Amino acid sequence: MTSYEARAIDPAALKELRETDDAERPCVPYTATDAGSPLRCCLRGSEAGERIALVSYAPLRRWAAMTWARPGAYDEQGPVFIHAEECEGPAPDRTGYPFSRAGALRTVRRYDADGHIVGGRLMEIPADEERGYDEAIAEAFADPEVALVHVRAVEYGCWHFEVRRP
Repeated sequence: MTSYEARAIDPAALKELRETDDAERPCVPYTATDAGSPLRCCLRGSEAGERIALVSYAPLRRWAAMTWARPGAYDEQGPVFIHAEECEGPAPDRTGYPFSRAGALRTVRRYDADGHIVGGRLMEIPADEERGYDEAIAEAFADPEVALVHVRAVEYGCWHFEVRRP
């Protein structure tokens, strides 16, 4: 089975989000008192004492700006946690998919080259987490119309990561 690359927020986008988020609000950093907030800049949970921020992010809008897609009403924004200052990004030796735990519910949303939703799937992460993701993403890309996949948490609806067509 092929493993796909879970993509974090692009460093150029992070630089902008650390000033003004995609809802045009200023970034308001704070010190995390608990661990575990899913950081979309480095695809790991936060640690107590780290400086983080909760910002509004529009992943499809930013992808569309690079590809000339026209998502129209499918352009949405939502809350994501990021480090308040520049970080190293995802660890180069990171394995598996981020924010994954058996039993958690995710949506695997499919987009075409125009940024329109062309399907999706509800997934309960199985015990073999990596295999479960690989199968769901392979199923999405089996449709030649699918250009991009977003993985989102069901509980909060927030964006976790994207996977682009290999």
